[in-house]
Amino acid sequence: MMATNRIAPARVVEVNTPGMHLSLHRGFLQVRQENETIGKAVLDDIGCVLVSVPGVSVTTNLIDALAKRNIPLVTVGKSYMPSTIVVPLSGSGLLADRMQAQAQASLPTRKRVWAFLVRGKIEAQAAVLNRTGGANIMRLQRMARHVRSGDPDNMEAQAARLYWPDLMGSGFRRDRSEPGINAMLNYGYTILRSSAARAICAAGLHPMLGLHHLTRGDGMRLADDLMEPFRPAIDLVVRTLTRDGVTTIGTMSKQRLVSVLHADYQMTADEVSPLSTCLVRLAQTLGKVFQGERHIPELPLSPIPLPEDIGMDDSNNKPF
Repeated sequence: MMATNRIAPARVVEVNTPGMHLSLHRGFLQVRQENETIGKAVLDDIGCVLVSVPGVSVTTNLIDALAKRNIPLVTVGKSYMPSTIVVPLSGSGLLADRMQAQAQASLPTRKRVWAFLVRGKIEAQAAVLNRTGGANIMRLQRMARHVRSGDPDNMEAQAARLYWPDLMGSGFRRDRSEPGINAMLNYGYTILRSSAARAICAAGLHPMLGLHHLTRGDGMRLADDLMEPFRPAIDLVVRTLTRDGVTTIGTMSKQRLVSVLHADYQMTADEVSPLSTCLVRLAQTLGKVFQGERHIPELPLSPIPLPEDIGMDDSNNKPF
């Protein structure tokens, strides 16, 4: 198998200590506390800036520099649920053309793409259960084949009712407000969501104009849509962590979850790409769907990362 040249992983810079001050300094993100420099990161090496505590200040110069590079600035609240994502709203003529096509996309187009994403998500859930020895693999595979345009039968929810007890145990309940396993899932999904938002902006699309997610006050509806087929990769890492005795958010579990963005998927017979690149290709090809150049966007051939890559430790993503 021939692999593509590997791109250096983009860092997720997490600030989890109150009182930190983030600023721009000669192409670096600089972190200072009480007039002392704590650390620096090259802007072009950053994929996301995550602020997980209150009392952190950020200069407008840094926000502007991050936006110009399509680097999301994310703040999270209780249980690591995202509360704010700052993404750019200005760009090239491509952005204007794509956004117009996106805004004018017909309902049948949006429903067709949503069914494609739901099908991909359920196939990935079945692949996760296959990797972990689950009992409902074939049932999920059948459900994926029966997803219709717009998912009027709500196969996504039907699959979830089989998937979560099979993966995490009969006593598990997915509740975003709960600590422990649920908080680990929230953290992983937040990282995934920010990467989807970055890919969307780079593709000249607007993250607020979704296909299916219409939650009031949600400014990242399209990011929530596009991340769906990749959520099971996060689930697989959290399940692996829990089997290793890790049930709370900590430095190691965060690094393992961030590393999912760099895990390889099989894109074609002779090409692999990290998850973050798969999201870029998904967003780019979705733009072409909106412009009438494709029927459906592009997802990897492998529904979950290759076995040797999932959940790798990534010491490059250390918090401040």
